[in-house]
Amino acid sequence: MPGNYTVSAADVEKQLDAPMPWIGMYVAAASFICTLGMAADTFRGFRSKKYWFPNKFFSLNATSLTLLAVAMKLPLDLTTRMYAVTDRLAKVSSLIFLSTAMGNFMTCLGSMDNKDIAMNVTALGILVITVITNVCIQIIQMRHFLKGREMFVEELVAATCMLLLLVMIVSTAVMVPTTKRYLELKYHEMLKMASDEEILESVEEGNFAYDKVKFTIQKYWVMADTSSSHFVIARSVSCTASGALCLLIAIVLAQAEVRMLTEHCEIIKSASKYGWSVKWIVLTQSVGVVVGTITPAFRWFVAVDFKCREKGNRSFKDEFKIETYWTQKLVEWKESSLPLQIRDRKWRKVVHDTKRIILNFVIRIQVLVILTSKTVRLISVWFTRPIISFFRCIKMLTNRSESAASRVHGISESEPELSKGRDLNRYVLLLPGEGELPEKIITYIQNEAEKLTEKGKKQQPRNLINLLHKIGNFRGVRDIDRYQVPSLHSKEPPGCWSLPLVSLTSIAIALPNIPKHEVSTLLRSVDEGLFYVKLIEKTLDKKEKLTNLRNAADVIWVGVELYRKWEGKDLHETSRRGENFKETIQELSSKAERTVMDFKRDLKDFTMENPLNWPVKVIAANSMYRVCRRILSACECDDHQTDERLFAQLCVMIANIMAACLTNLMHVILMKCHRKDMKEESIRQAALLLGEAEEVLGIIQQHRAPSLDPDESEFIAKWCNLIKQKK
Repeated sequence: MPGNYTVSAADVEKQLDAPMPWIGMYVAAASFICTLGMAADTFRGFRSKKYWFPNKFFSLNATSLTLLAVAMKLPLDLTTRMYAVTDRLAKVSSLIFLSTAMGNFMTCLGSMDNKDIAMNVTALGILVITVITNVCIQIIQMRHFLKGREMFVEELVAATCMLLLLVMIVSTAVMVPTTKRYLELKYHEMLKMASDEEILESVEEGNFAYDKVKFTIQKYWVMADTSSSHFVIARSVSCTASGALCLLIAIVLAQAEVRMLTEHCEIIKSASKYGWSVKWIVLTQSVGVVVGTITPAFRWFVAVDFKCREKGNRSFKDEFKIETYWTQKLVEWKESSLPLQIRDRKWRKVVHDTKRIILNFVIRIQVLVILTSKTVRLISVWFTRPIISFFRCIKMLTNRSESAASRVHGISESEPELSKGRDLNRYVLLLPGEGELPEKIITYIQNEAEKLTEKGKKQQPRNLINLLHKIGNFRGVRDIDRYQVPSLHSKEPPGCWSLPLVSLTSIAIALPNIPKHEVSTLLRSVDEGLFYVKLIEKTLDKKEKLTNLRNAADVIWVGVELYRKWEGKDLHETSRRGENFKETIQELSSKAERTVMDFKRDLKDFTMENPLNWPVKVIAANSMYRVCRRILSACECDDHQTDERLFAQLCVMIANIMAACLTNLMHVILMKCHRKDMKEESIRQAALLLGEAEEVLGIIQQHRAPSLDPDESEFIAKWCNLIKQKK
């Protein structure tokens, strides 16, 4: 029995060890996914020429921390025997892989709120401390076995660098809330300076100043880009020092692998239960270290390059001055009251004094970290300045030779545009103590906004432009004045632009004897125009009164544009069955009327008394009924009306309504720039919109559209009243 029991236990152990290589492959897969994320951020940074590499795909969050925890399986494993050289190398590569990932995390702290920073940095700290503790336990327990071997020294170096990187991340996390608050205040002050009231007045008066608006967008773009949290942290001394540290530990891994290959000529078979999978772990994590080091290395180089290009010489004292934003948050915590409710005054004083002692110690650590980071940056500048100066001289000589060759061949440089001749340096947002950014960076940021506008020009809505050429004196707006038709309900929803456009287009599609290509062209034109109409309505509807109306127009348009149906009714079938346009329009009017009257008859919920709460179908039907009755009443006075002529008139009405709405587009573009939340995406949309709408705005300007207050929620009704007054 005892013999059988021993054999059985060995068999059980063998069965348990069998899947270990596949667990190792799981570790390699997790490392590979992290590597892909770092590679994606690196590629994105190079593509956009943002060499501070803002995090998008690989940032500090629950997903990345879980993947890294899986990738740290080998350093955390205290029970598996891993004494072969390949096993030890796998542990070193895991430690350096985690350190490299931490170096990539530095800038993503700026995109989090204070709560997320605290939670994510705490989770990262738990992981790092756990890994370091396990490594130290293994080294202590195996110190006699590892005596005379270099690998445990490399493990210690990797663990030490990992701890230093954690300290730098915590140091940066403490700085982020203060810098955010400072930059927001400065951004709001700069908004007042950058806002051009003359442009706003000219836009409201209908004057089209394309170049001025483009320069305004560039001003806001420079403000948003230079105050970007990723860019601000990338310029910090802690990020610079972390980049240098990542380079150092990558060199440590490289020498360990070279030394192992030199001594053993080949990869030695693993002695652990992970077996052949250890080689894949080493390979995957080594590639991850190479790929992941690119981002911290470039951040380090960009920061050093900024320092080398800095104008003027700063004193040694100024170089090592600790800016207040590094310690301000800690000082606030130290001086603030206790969050605990302690009734006894003596104990409250003891706790408060203890807190002050701890935070004083932490502040000293913070000062030490920043001084060390500044020292690392200064040493980096001393070593790299000659190299940077050498390559800069070569570039200057090359540029001079190219410009001389251009003059010889009679090639003259193009004249700078209006925007490039203006100074944008005063719109750069910097932290206290930061030197001015190089002119090259400001020019690049300015050119980036220029490229967005040029990209927009390549995407101009050609079908919409062709439709807008049909506008005249904006009479089409008056022709759909809803108050000319008696209401089916005692209450009416407010007016909007998109609903009458969708209703008129539906009627035009339903008309008989209209060529298909003309219908298709109209649909494409309205579809392009509705994109801008919805954007205008959403931006100007600050109180969100028109949300349900916009939803109704959107739902109905999906059926019309994709399926040629209005609320389930086939518009093509209506056009084929109708003998003339009057019967077609009458049929649509009757269906819309039935929908509204059925809703009115079955109304039981008192909340539906408010037109803003009406169902989508009822809102659309109410609009369709009013438009149909208005068209039918106008056609009764015209005995010579034909299908083709009415279709052309409807196209003109649609063009006029579209143009009247688009007079607000320039105001919307400037509103997207003049935001208080420092969002680059909003300014990016403004630059693209300006390029896309250049010709559209030019057409509207030619027709001298009347001016209205775009903040009015019922601005289509205001148009109708204004045209009546002019008439």
